[in-house]
Amino acid sequence: MSYRIESLEKLIDMFHKLPSIGQKSAQRLAYYILHQDKEYIKTLTDTIFTLKDKIKECPICCNYTETIPCPICASEKRDKSVICVVSELNDLSAIERTNDYKGVYHVLHGIISPLEGKTIDKLRIQELIHRLENSKVNEVILAINPSMDGELTMQYLARIVRQYGIKVTRIASGIPIGADIELADEATLARALNYRVEIE
Repeated sequence: MSYRIESLEKLIDMFHKLPSIGQKSAQRLAYYILHQDKEYIKTLTDTIFTLKDKIKECPICCNYTETIPCPICASEKRDKSVICVVSELNDLSAIERTNDYKGVYHVLHGIISPLEGKTIDKLRIQELIHRLENSKVNEVILAINPSMDGELTMQYLARIVRQYGIKVTRIASGIPIGADIELADEATLARALNYRVEIE
């Protein structure tokens, strides 16, 4: 009979459910938490609860924000005629770190992936269509990871955008097939944005 601590096992299981956290990493995190004092634990849990209460989804771009609209959509310095479509918030953050892009964004919260149950209706595509119909948009940049599902998503979105007579482009060289945008360095990502190509 193996020795088990049920409450510790439950915490390990919770960490293991987080993206990119394997079993050993989950154990290390759980043991780290176990060694902290109660004040640290309270601060951590309060921060998580506050995060859930304060952070909302921007009604314009679907980015996460504490203010409505988000600071990017509210900024007068941003070019509202160019929308960069990303699949996740991590990709938006990566592009922002380049300090090279001056347009606005649209976050899909995923990509079309039938095998994972991510269908069109579960993405923020209708919100994008609403923006295309009600804003003066000249270009939509598709900055989506070039995986098989990413390509499927880009082709689907390109067909929609073209219906409105809007130029649709995709990020160019520097992002290899199967790579994650969020993991690209700033120089590579800036080059991919600057040399984006129109989708035919």
